[in-house]
Amino acid sequence: MSAPEGIRTITGTENKAFVNYATAHGKREQALSAWVYLQKIYEGDLLFSNQKPVQQAIASERSRINNEDAAFLNQLAPQSYMKWYLPLRKLISAVGTVAQYNIEEIPNTIAAFRQLDYADPRWYHSGLLKDAIESQYWLLENRGLPLDAMYVEMNRSTDSLLQSLSQNETAFNLVTKYLFDYFEKHSLFTASEYLANQALTQNSCRIELSLGQQLESYRAMKKGNTAPDIVFEGDVFQNGKAITTPAHLSALRVKYKLVIFGANWCPNCVEELKQLIPLYEKWKSQGVEVVFISLDTDQKAFRDFAIQMPFISSCDYKKWDTPAAKAYFVSSSPTMYLLDEDQKIMLRPISMIQLDAYLQSGKKD
Repeated sequence: MSAPEGIRTITGTENKAFVNYATAHGKREQALSAWVYLQKIYEGDLLFSNQKPVQQAIASERSRINNEDAAFLNQLAPQSYMKWYLPLRKLISAVGTVAQYNIEEIPNTIAAFRQLDYADPRWYHSGLLKDAIESQYWLLENRGLPLDAMYVEMNRSTDSLLQSLSQNETAFNLVTKYLFDYFEKHSLFTASEYLANQALTQNSCRIELSLGQQLESYRAMKKGNTAPDIVFEGDVFQNGKAITTPAHLSALRVKYKLVIFGANWCPNCVEELKQLIPLYEKWKSQGVEVVFISLDTDQKAFRDFAIQMPFISSCDYKKWDTPAAKAYFVSSSPTMYLLDEDQKIMLRPISMIQLDAYLQSGKKD
């Protein structure tokens, strides 16, 4: 509901209700944010905490604004589209304010998202569905919880979403795809793994083929599973020289193997590999060997890239059709896996910084 001044009122009761509410609600939200900020100062700062009349006035004005907002919504016709739409838009638009100024309301806000009926067909023509999903998980991600607790809460939200859609196959696939894409974009791999397991083990909805393949990557490649062997095909380099041995991943007899899928055309891959090179000798002394599986299609680009690498770099120029990429269900780059000597998956790192901290922690069980 931002920038209501850019909205032009046209005919229709619903349209006019939307414009009237959007204009007034934006102003009320700004005022509420200011009053919440002041209330925290007057309640938490010793300089102002004895000003009870001011505190009461602030609380009274907050209540008045909220009541005014509620009164507008209550007067709408029960069956009107705006009666359904505007409270949802209000909930979504309040997330940023709640996270910044009103953190005590976070549990209630998340509970409100979980109680929504995502099977309602109006979601799928409203333009709100993706925003509602992303706002809920963004709030959980930025709530300041310990990582394990954050994932527990995300999994609760995932359960509530999937359960509400268990009888609507099209919506189930759409929402699962939205969730998966959000988790991937934000490197929330533990949440992706949980989503994949829940979606693939339910029996009420058929998963679309392409989505199922993406989800399967987390079921097949989760921590503790044995990773497939990789045959080094095409051009294989190490320390700037073409090599023929080892011929496959399992031939590397080392304590740990870091397998990286990436490409010269991927800026994040280039950045991560630049960060890796200064760490390589330290990691190697700890029993870590690195294998880079390139998704490049241009031979010169790969060779110019690989010649800088002290570790094994292999490329068959098939991009996503590279057998190793298919075996590891790779759908984005960079994708990394840390394996033990028996090729059991220990970690799916999101960055070299995270991996270095993990390796130095000594907690590699």
